[in-house]
Amino acid sequence: MTVPPPPWRRTPSPRRRAAKPMLSQELVVKTALEILAAEGIDAVSMRRVAQQLDTGPASLYAYVANKGELDELMLDAALGEVPCPEPDPARWTEQVKEQIRHQISAMMAYPGIAKVAWQTPIPVTPNSLLQGEIMLRLLRAGGLDLRQATFAGDALGTYAKAFAYEASGWTFGDYDPAEMDERGQQMSAYMQSLPADMFANLLQAGQFFNADTSEARLEFALEAFVAGLAAMVKR
Repeated sequence: MTVPPPPWRRTPSPRRRAAKPMLSQELVVKTALEILAAEGIDAVSMRRVAQQLDTGPASLYAYVANKGELDELMLDAALGEVPCPEPDPARWTEQVKEQIRHQISAMMAYPGIAKVAWQTPIPVTPNSLLQGEIMLRLLRAGGLDLRQATFAGDALGTYAKAFAYEASGWTFGDYDPAEMDERGQQMSAYMQSLPADMFANLLQAGQFFNADTSEARLEFALEAFVAGLAAMVKR
């Protein structure tokens, strides 16, 4: 015989499992970015994101078509952190350089996103399109016609992706330091064995290729590029 509890005693209710958050494309991308930040781009997969969300991979396909689309959406989220300035014709060259710096910083903020950007030649997502439009506005504010601005924006975007891809490789340990150090020593020894009169400039140029000159090389490239554009406008 079971004795019932007294009426003043609260009867404990069975513990309920916390409700899972409603799935959405935004939540899927947010979760993927969290995995990316903690474990890198190679750890991000539809299965891994589904595990993190305590669901099956099939349930994600209602929001994201495949891993390729997930990569593009993560890139788009990163580009969403880039400012969208109003063009100022009086300082358009500085604005162009600033915008490229911001784009590079956004890609380097997430391990592997620069690789996604490099492998996605023409991303068609809201923030990537917006960044393309912003760059065209800045370039046209300086006096370039649409054809010139389009070609210039394409070249600048390609350089930004390439720079971010290479730099993030060093930042996030895509290259093995010991292996690269050994390769560097081998390259140095090989270069020094070459005829000095045949490679008089190249043998001295190596001093400018290291981590300490990375920012200077970026700034030189941007300055040279926009100076050329400015000269084109004056002509």
